[in-house]
Amino acid sequence: MIGRIKGILIEKQANQILLDVNGLAYEVEVPMSTLFQLPEAGSEAILHTHLVVREDAQLLYGFYEKHERILFRLLIKLNGVGPKLAMGILSGLNIRELAECVRHNDLNALVRLPGVGKKTAERLIIELRDKLEDWYQESNEDVPGGTSAQVSGQTNSRTIREAEDALIALGYKPQDASKAINQVALKLETEGQSLDTSILVRVALKGMTA
Repeated sequence: MIGRIKGILIEKQANQILLDVNGLAYEVEVPMSTLFQLPEAGSEAILHTHLVVREDAQLLYGFYEKHERILFRLLIKLNGVGPKLAMGILSGLNIRELAECVRHNDLNALVRLPGVGKKTAERLIIELRDKLEDWYQESNEDVPGGTSAQVSGQTNSRTIREAEDALIALGYKPQDASKAINQVALKLETEGQSLDTSILVRVALKGMTA
């Protein structure tokens, strides 16, 4: 099992990064929460990892925070929850928010996540309740969910397109992704802020799971 990886970040995409480790480039699947905390390309990055071996592929999943990997491992042990769905959950809700959903039986917030139906949401609440007890007390504290991106320049159609692609990669329908991103973009512009892909995605996800 590969438990930790350290290397130079070559490129970042919506849900995957490329990491150069002594000349060997690893493709690492990452949730949005991790993507937002990673440095710019060319910088060193360290991730806590989990390797999934299938008949047709070996997939490496990476997490900036160790507790994200802990939660990922809890999720994939649940009936009907595979790595892809687990990554979608981690991208849409941070640990504090998921703990609160479980604690307060908030089905509505869970079913808004891509791939999570009512039955899956009910199963998550039932099976995670005892496992997240240690995190309930932390729910009033900030759990790292991403660094603040600098606001600069004016509206960029490429930035909006990249943000839409990020939501689509998470499983949201193109029309829903476009609507959510454009609403956030309009709001930020009205407030006099320029746009950044990570800000657009983070705020849009917050609205889609609220």
